[in-house]
Amino acid sequence: MTVTLVNTAVRADVLLADGAVAVIRSLAPDDAAALHALHEGVSDEAIRLRFFAPSRDAAHRYVDKVLGDQSTLALVAQERGRVLGVATAEPMDTSTCEIAFLVADDARGRGVGTLLVEHLAALALERGYTQFEADVLLENHAMLEVFANAGFQASRTPDGSTVIVALTTGASDNSRALADAREFAAEARSLAPMLRPRGVAVVGVRTDGTGIGAAVLGSIRSGGFAGELAVVHPRASHVHGVDAFPSLKDVPGPVDVVIVCVPAEHVLEVIEQAAQIDVRAAVVVSSGFTELGPEGASIQRKVAQAARDGGIRLVGPNCLGLLANSPDVRLNATFSDNVPPSGGLAVATQSGGVGIVLSDLARELDLGVHTLVSLGNKADVSSNDLLAAWYDDPTVTAAALYLESFGNAAKFARFARRFAERKPLLAALGGRSAGGARAGASHTAAAATPAIGVDALFAQAGVIGCDDAEDLARTALLLAEQPRPQGRRIAILSNAGGMGVLAADAAGEAGLEVPEFSAGVQAQLAALVRGTTGTSNPVDAGAGVPPEEFAAMLEVLFASGEADAVLVLPVATGVTDAVASMDAIAEARARYPDIPAVVVPLGGLPTPAGLTAYRTTASAVRALGRVARYAEWLRIDHVSADPTPVTELVAHRQAVRGLLEEDLGGGWVTPPQAAAVLQGYGIEPLGVTVQGADAAAQAAQEQGFPVALKLADPEVVHKTDRGLVRVGLRDQAEVRAAVSDFEAELGRAPSVLVQPMATGVEIALGLVRDPALGPLVMVAAGGIATDIWDDRAFLVPPVSRTDAARAVRTLRIWPLLEGYRGSAPADVDSLESMIAALGRLAVDIPEVAELDLNPVMVSPSGCAVVDVKLRVDRPVGPDAGAPRQLRPVVRS
Repeated sequence: MTVTLVNTAVRADVLLADGAVAVIRSLAPDDAAALHALHEGVSDEAIRLRFFAPSRDAAHRYVDKVLGDQSTLALVAQERGRVLGVATAEPMDTSTCEIAFLVADDARGRGVGTLLVEHLAALALERGYTQFEADVLLENHAMLEVFANAGFQASRTPDGSTVIVALTTGASDNSRALADAREFAAEARSLAPMLRPRGVAVVGVRTDGTGIGAAVLGSIRSGGFAGELAVVHPRASHVHGVDAFPSLKDVPGPVDVVIVCVPAEHVLEVIEQAAQIDVRAAVVVSSGFTELGPEGASIQRKVAQAARDGGIRLVGPNCLGLLANSPDVRLNATFSDNVPPSGGLAVATQSGGVGIVLSDLARELDLGVHTLVSLGNKADVSSNDLLAAWYDDPTVTAAALYLESFGNAAKFARFARRFAERKPLLAALGGRSAGGARAGASHTAAAATPAIGVDALFAQAGVIGCDDAEDLARTALLLAEQPRPQGRRIAILSNAGGMGVLAADAAGEAGLEVPEFSAGVQAQLAALVRGTTGTSNPVDAGAGVPPEEFAAMLEVLFASGEADAVLVLPVATGVTDAVASMDAIAEARARYPDIPAVVVPLGGLPTPAGLTAYRTTASAVRALGRVARYAEWLRIDHVSADPTPVTELVAHRQAVRGLLEEDLGGGWVTPPQAAAVLQGYGIEPLGVTVQGADAAAQAAQEQGFPVALKLADPEVVHKTDRGLVRVGLRDQAEVRAAVSDFEAELGRAPSVLVQPMATGVEIALGLVRDPALGPLVMVAAGGIATDIWDDRAFLVPPVSRTDAARAVRTLRIWPLLEGYRGSAPADVDSLESMIAALGRLAVDIPEVAELDLNPVMVSPSGCAVVDVKLRVDRPVGPDAGAPRQLRPVVRS
């Protein structure tokens, strides 16, 4: 679900604590009757606690005041058309609002107040208010509990019979964690009727056995659904052996999920009928919606709105359906009868075809699947929702996603990281190369392709990125059957030397290490089989190695302590008993269960029980490489990024918004303007900007020669190409001459940036906003050849120091920063701080559209920012229009 703002009006679809769907939105003028009814309907005690006196007149006067006061921020919570609660923030001064809220008596305990406070804080921060105050009666425990549950930084000051609560409007790690925990629990409750249904009704089944509806019904029947099954048909009493009823309201048993297979133009009617009998979930298999253009999109919007209004969670439309594969459910509500074995892997796929392929692969590999949800057009239920619902489910051991879009990418990154810290999360993304590299004036924009952004997101969030459905399934198999490796060292054993060599090459490409074994290990291997042709790694046991010796060599590798995983490549040669060799391998493997091992049997060899087998060496090492990287990610201490204090955040953002009001050519700001933005984040660009030759000569004298001179015109982005950069100027005469040359080139008197010369390792830092993913921070080898080096890493804000350190160390230029051939190490700590600061800027100020710091000279004494390009624009992408703090607490 989404949040939208129109002229800072809020509308957010949310989940209450019991899983019910509700809306948080701005108060509207036509809410008067509902708001008065809310205040009239609550108890006298609720009125007393809210208004400090049991006065209904005071309550209604307050409602009239709020409705007529444009300065008061007011939000209401609404469920199925009924207003459940209201929260208001009345400005006390330019930074503080007095907050109050009221919740209907029968809606208490459902998280309404907490959601209102979270969203009201976000809206207030967007308006520039940094603090809330509330005067609360000491006995008003419910209101005090709401403030505590919200997790914002707060203080309490006793004041007679009341307590004054003060809290900041900015979200903290604690408030985000609490909000996520509440949402995870709410999603689990909301989606339970869909994922563990007791009763299912199918609408849209033809009696002649043709069509999607009949195929879905056949799959449900053949799958052995454990609950009650019914068909809705206007004329028949039985359809394909299942009881049929004229409408949903006539179905006698419980209906938790309705499977909708009627033509698109009739889906809305079915959803409205389902809402009337309190059905909690619907799976719309039918097609003919957004995928077919504007008319279909209009139908889809109406269906989604009807589902929200009716409190129905909706999967699809235009999807394969739903597989709930637990042994006590066994619901295959899809039009595919290929059901994999039951297990712990939960799958969400945006493509029905990929879902079918994954099911087939799972059956082939004997990979246990817990759930498969085909998301289709994602009118409601998304991968974020499912990750939240699966997070605390002990029967889900891992998740796999096939996606073609993220929706709320920032939320996906946060949810994915939380999930991956607990359970493995695999994902493949279709359409990663769509559009290719964007054209952009900055190096950062030109380099930030969609694929690079996705890789950055996955790497930071701990997502195991896969290329396709087969990679997803085969990596999931390794996670399900093998322990995680403790490092990247792999031992390779084969009885065909060439296969071992090829495997070593493939392992290197997969990011694994194939270390040479110690002399002691090699001696043990050589003693087992005379005439082995290779004992260093990969190990060539020889074509004629007997089964018992082959197994003994494998045990040496397991016991060596010099390998984190073992790859076995037995080849049927006809020289020895290949089947006996496979049995011996299985027995040896069983004695060392703590070290991951995979087998690639070649030449038609059977695979005995207890071995994880792959058809190709490439698929085996790719899976091992991915899981090894995930295991490394788990071992990292993932420290949260430091947020900007709210008072500073508001000031920074207001300053940049002020720049948008100026007449800027293409949005590029001047060096002094860019410096002012960066200085708020502790980044001090080098030099001063002056006008004319005399001022430039004086500035150079004050800074000390030699100096660099650059044109300070934001409309000229690539200055070096036009000779508008001069370095190593040794006196005032050279400075004056350079300014004269600039004037001749431009045909006007230039503004120039005068800088002292700086030395160090050239690094490029940058920021750009991807239309789908949001902001990306770049770290790269810098200088005028940054595009040629193609040595860069991207990060998805917010950026922690841990994230920054990892990115810097992935660069090929890292040895120069570390200290190469006796040179002094650069101040990497300062560089990492600057990267983290750029991450904060990216989150705080969506109006910063592009930013290049190139080069940043990193020396042992610190970082010198030599050149800055900064462009401002109206926000675009997933964070456009939404206040920063709303995004963490709304559904996507």
